[in-house]
Amino acid sequence: MLPSKGRFVLGVGLAIALAGVAMAQAPRIEKVEPPNWWLGLPSPMLLLSGENLFGAQVTSRTAGVRVLKTEDGLAGKYLFVDLQLEPSAAPGDAVLSVKTKTGTADVHLPLARRSAAGLKHLPGTSAGFDGFGAADVFYLIMPDRFADGDPSNDKGSNPVTYDRHAARAYHGGDLLGIRQHLPYLKDLGVTTLWLNPVYNNDDNSPNDYHGYGATDFYSVDEHLGKLEDFRELVQAAHQAGIKVVLDIVVNHCGPKHPWNTDPPSERWFHGSRGRHMDAHSPFESLIDEHAPPRDWRDLNEGWFAGVLPDFNTEDARVARYMRQNAYWWAETAGLDGFRLDTFPYVGRRFWHDFHAELGKTYPRMMSIGEVFHTSPTVTAYFAGGRTVAGEDTGVATLFDFPLFSALRDVTIREAPATRLVEVLRLDWMYPHPEQLITFLGNHDTKRFVTEVGSGGNVSDDKLMLAMSLLGTLRGIPQFYSGDEIAMPGGDDPDNRRDFPGGFPGDAQNAFTAAGRTAEQERVFSHLRSVLALRKAHPALQDGSQTHIFADDAVYAFVRESAAKPAALGAGQKAEHLLVVVNTRVQARTLSLDVIDTPLETAEQMRALFGPGAGTVRQGKVEVEAPPRSVTVFDVSCGCDL
Repeated sequence: MLPSKGRFVLGVGLAIALAGVAMAQAPRIEKVEPPNWWLGLPSPMLLLSGENLFGAQVTSRTAGVRVLKTEDGLAGKYLFVDLQLEPSAAPGDAVLSVKTKTGTADVHLPLARRSAAGLKHLPGTSAGFDGFGAADVFYLIMPDRFADGDPSNDKGSNPVTYDRHAARAYHGGDLLGIRQHLPYLKDLGVTTLWLNPVYNNDDNSPNDYHGYGATDFYSVDEHLGKLEDFRELVQAAHQAGIKVVLDIVVNHCGPKHPWNTDPPSERWFHGSRGRHMDAHSPFESLIDEHAPPRDWRDLNEGWFAGVLPDFNTEDARVARYMRQNAYWWAETAGLDGFRLDTFPYVGRRFWHDFHAELGKTYPRMMSIGEVFHTSPTVTAYFAGGRTVAGEDTGVATLFDFPLFSALRDVTIREAPATRLVEVLRLDWMYPHPEQLITFLGNHDTKRFVTEVGSGGNVSDDKLMLAMSLLGTLRGIPQFYSGDEIAMPGGDDPDNRRDFPGGFPGDAQNAFTAAGRTAEQERVFSHLRSVLALRKAHPALQDGSQTHIFADDAVYAFVRESAAKPAALGAGQKAEHLLVVVNTRVQARTLSLDVIDTPLETAEQMRALFGPGAGTVRQGKVEVEAPPRSVTVFDVSCGCDL
């Protein structure tokens, strides 16, 4: 037996050891998602991350905040908490107690009133949550490659991530840089910004500048700035009359997200890091009722590129997390819409519920689905506004990849102009073809001027021809930053070069007329003129489109704002605009038969835009179409008198 003194020392030591074990096993909360919420939004589901959370009981210490349900996550590292925010809940810090057998921890959830309630519409500005429409012009910005407004955040917390000489590293562009150049965008004619994701990506990787490999869905990447910078950018854009659409990703997270090692639940992902399918089946499998189920599962459950963990959006917890995340970003800054990445890789039921729920809160907000396929039979399958395969995706519109392909074929490779008609004649497949987002390129395609045609790299004349077409065809046009100065670029990542003048030490500043080369200024001025024309003429925004003539080289069509005077509002005038496109280097003289067309009663015409000339003579429209040109004529018709 030990002496009494020894027994005393051992007892004290054992007590200290047991106390240490108890302290080590006490619940610890490391992260709360969402980190804050708003009264008036649907009550949130919290995802608590930490240690020793298994079997925890959660109670509210704040009036008006009730805990409806708790559910254990995996390995005691996660806890799901369903809350009910009563009408009596007040702004402030909601406090929850998380209690286990070994201790208690507090959770703080800041609550605020919805920011939209206090916003006032001012002339020439937007209050946010406004969606977009036929009068808009989109401009895509990859934040890291546009402008560096704050060099202090270039390297983030790890200098290895920043290297302007490395094509796949961070280059220093940030949210402040975009805000500083809003006047430039306004002058060009841009009305809506589309920003690639601003989520935090891997802090230790130089390869995640693009934003599509999220490691935290509730924070801004440190290279781009802080959350307040994002708020200030959106607010400044709205004050300038420019809307903001944010790219969000619900299909996958980045490979370095902590969930890839420790998922919150067994059903959080399709598969696991060590065992999963890869997404590689063609989209045709989703629209083919004869395709085997394995093809559907491959696309909806496979990991994108074989490395990006695929969310199980069929799981109620996962689906709710993603809807809440969209609410959070929208309400944080007052967004006008979302661009939905990898749209077909997520099930239709998720998209139906996503849009149905968010639409109740934000009835004017709109979303754009990315369906990277050049056949209308595939893209139209995903369009919202109708039920297909038992579900309506609810998405407001899609990117018009089929027209993108046709535009490049016709203007770059000199395919017959009838290719445009072939795509447009399938507009019946879309509930709202006039809302499709049309474009010449984006961050996933070669730059227009680097797409090799029959004679090598593409000339500025072909680019300006395509810009004129994009500005006059049906749909809402989108341009990729740098298009306006004929920026070159091959396949990814070469198509993501820095905008010249946006970064310290740049030899050229293309944000100013004095800093642009003669060729760059010619393209810039041309696009600005195209967008000014579109802004001035409602027929080019939401007018109907009617084919008049098409052959190998020429496409002529009418954009008509109102067919009958009775359909016009007070002070409005019917517009009949004839657009004549000559895609080849040979000039054309055309005699267009307009009998039984919107121009049947044409009496006179004048050129509004472009180098062509035309007259009306004996029931026909005579047009001189110079080489590689688009001419827009205002046609006066007898029915307007």
